[in-house]
Amino acid sequence: MSAASSSQPHNSSNGSPAAVVLVVDVDGRDRTTLAQHLPASGCTVELAATSRDALARIAARPPDLLLVSLPLPDGDGRDLIRVFMDRQRDGIVLVMTDRENIEAAVKAMNAGAFDCVLKPLEPIDCIQRRVEIALNHRRLTRESQLLKRENQLLRGQMKRREKFDGILAQSDAMRKVLRLVEKVAETDSSVLILGESGTGKELVARAIHRNSPRRNQLLVAVNCSAIPATLLESELFGHVKGAFTGAISSRIGRFQLADGGTIFLDEIGDMPQNLQVRLLRVLQEQEFIPVGGNRTVKVNIRVVAATNQDLEIAIREKRFREDLFYRLNVIPIRIPPLRERPEDVRILVNHFIEIHNDTLGKTVKGISADALVILEAYNWPGNVRELEHTLERVIIMKGEGKITPEDLPDHVRFRKGTPARRFRIDIPPKGIAFNEIVTDFENELILQALEKTRWNKNRAAALLQLNRTTLVEKIKKKQLKR
Repeated sequence: MSAASSSQPHNSSNGSPAAVVLVVDVDGRDRTTLAQHLPASGCTVELAATSRDALARIAARPPDLLLVSLPLPDGDGRDLIRVFMDRQRDGIVLVMTDRENIEAAVKAMNAGAFDCVLKPLEPIDCIQRRVEIALNHRRLTRESQLLKRENQLLRGQMKRREKFDGILAQSDAMRKVLRLVEKVAETDSSVLILGESGTGKELVARAIHRNSPRRNQLLVAVNCSAIPATLLESELFGHVKGAFTGAISSRIGRFQLADGGTIFLDEIGDMPQNLQVRLLRVLQEQEFIPVGGNRTVKVNIRVVAATNQDLEIAIREKRFREDLFYRLNVIPIRIPPLRERPEDVRILVNHFIEIHNDTLGKTVKGISADALVILEAYNWPGNVRELEHTLERVIIMKGEGKITPEDLPDHVRFRKGTPARRFRIDIPPKGIAFNEIVTDFENELILQALEKTRWNKNRAAALLQLNRTTLVEKIKKKQLKR
C-alpha cells in the first residue's frame, strides 16, 4: 500500500460520516498494519510518509485525528502538529515514538497531543482502543460545546423574555419600542407611554423598571381612572389618623411605598387637576405631605405614566396641566395599535393558545392558515387585550383540535368598522386620471385579498367585506388571473 493511499470509507453505526484518521509514518509496514486494522474502530484511514505529504492532505481536508510517528524524515513533527491544530480546532493528536525519542513525545504532549503510542507498535487492539478513546473524547467535547451554546442561547432567550416582561413582538414597530425601552431604562428620566387601550402599556412600564437600576426595588402601579377622585389623593400620598371621617389610623401612600423604586401612573389623563398640582411638586421636589399631615415625606422615585388620551388636546381644553405634561413627557414612548403591526398577530395567537390551553385544561392544536388570515386582517379596536379575550372564548368553545374560520366570532370573520388603513394620494399639479387610479387601486385590493387567501374567493370576499358573487363578477370583468 502506498503512502498516499486510503482505506475504504466507513460510516458510523448511527449513520453519521466516519471520523478521518491521518496516519503519518515513514515505516511502510506500520502504515499498512494501521490501515488494515484501524477502520474496525469506526474510522476512515488516510496515509502519509512525510510531514510534507501530511501537510498537503491537511490543507486539502483536515482529518479528525492525526496519528503521527516522531521524528519524521523532514522534521520533528511539531510544526505539523501546530498546523493541524490551527486548521482543525477540535482535532485530536496521537503521537508514536520509540523509547529513544521519548523526549520528542513529551514535547508533543506539551504542545497539545492527546496520547502517546510506543514503538515497536503495541498490540493492534490496544492501539485501536486508544484511537476509539481519542475519538470518543473529541465527540463528547464537541457535544458538550454544542450543549453549552444551546444552553447559552436558551438562557439568552429566557433572559430576553424576562427582560421584556413577556412582551412578544416580531414587527419592526414593536422592536423599535423595545430598543427604546432598553435605552431609557438605564436613566431616571420620567417616561410617558402613549397608546390605545389594550396595547400593553403596563407591560412596557414593567419592562422599563425590570431593566433599570431600580429593578430590586418595588414597582407600584396605580390606575388613576379606577380609583374615585375623593380617594385617589389618600391612595397616592397617604394620610394621618383623623385626617378625614373614617381615617381611624395612619396609612402610607403609593408614593412612599415606591420609595427607591418606580411608580407607574396608568391613565394619567384622568387624574383630577388638584392632584396634578401635587404630582408636579413630587416630580420637582421628590417630596410630599400626607393628607392631614404637617410633616414632609422625602422620596426617591422614578415616575412612569401612561395614557390612551391625546394630552395636547386635554391641555387645550384645560383638562390637563401643560407644565405637568412637560415634566412627564421627558421620554415619550408610543405603542402602535395591533392593526398597525399585523406581523405580531401570529406569535400572540400561538402564545395565547398555549397559555389558555394550560389554564383551561383544553387541547387546542393551533390555528389554521385560513383563520390566521382573518385574525391578521381584523382591525382589533381593543388591541392585544381583545385578541387575548377572543382566543380565550374560542378555546373554551372549541376545546380541542385546530381553530378554523368557523370557530371565530362573526364580528371578526365579517369585520365591520373603521378600515385598518387609510390611504393618501397626493395630486400632482397637472392632475391625475381619476378613473385609472380608482381602477388600479381596486385591482390591487382584490389581488391582495386573493393572494392572502390563496385565491379562495369565499375568504377573499370576507376580507374585502363583499358578497362572493360581487367579487366573482369583478374578477371576471377585470379579467384578473392567478
